[in-house]
Amino acid sequence: MTESPASPRRRPGRAPTNRRIAPYDRLKQAIMEGELVPGEQLVELALAEWCQVSRTPIREALTRLEQDGLVRRTDRGLIVRESSPEEILDLYDTRIVLESRAAAVAAERRTSIDLLSMRRADERVHRVADGDANAMAERNRELHRTIWHASHNESLIDLLERLNLHLGRYPATTLAFPGRQETSHDEHRELINAIEARDAEVAALLATRHFTAARDIRLKLWESE
Repeated sequence: MTESPASPRRRPGRAPTNRRIAPYDRLKQAIMEGELVPGEQLVELALAEWCQVSRTPIREALTRLEQDGLVRRTDRGLIVRESSPEEILDLYDTRIVLESRAAAVAAERRTSIDLLSMRRADERVHRVADGDANAMAERNRELHRTIWHASHNESLIDLLERLNLHLGRYPATTLAFPGRQETSHDEHRELINAIEARDAEVAALLATRHFTAARDIRLKLWESE
């Protein structure tokens, strides 16, 4: 008998370890970690068996994921949204604008507590063991979130969080690119220093340069896949 797409015997490759994880969160995690690959067909029955729930919560989860832009509807049904160089450019063009604005506003509104959070997050990035790409990416996201929150602009933070969902479909971290980790450390320090100095113009410029470099590396990673 032919296996259905997204069968528990295919991909994702492991069963959920905790039934209390909501289907939406479990499927989102599977997409973000590459267990459900771009272009993969999402079949309610197979996913319900995998998550050990009925089809109704799976249907609700897929609706939410479609609204998030993580899956899309085709003539074959719902599939995990594919990646493309055009999408990478669009995402990073948007990210550059939002991140540079967040850095500038953070420079204007940051508190001493915000600065402490940034410095501590930066130290955690430095403590990640070489070769641990997942931990590296997670600590990097935490650092940038401290900058977002230093802006004290809830609408800007919300937009950046939503954008982060789309970027999460590209599991490979740009920090694993040769030489990028060291360069990124220096760029982070310069950015935090500009925010501490309340230099909004320089902070925005540094954020723009930082994420423009990340965009260019992301395109190289996509080309090599």
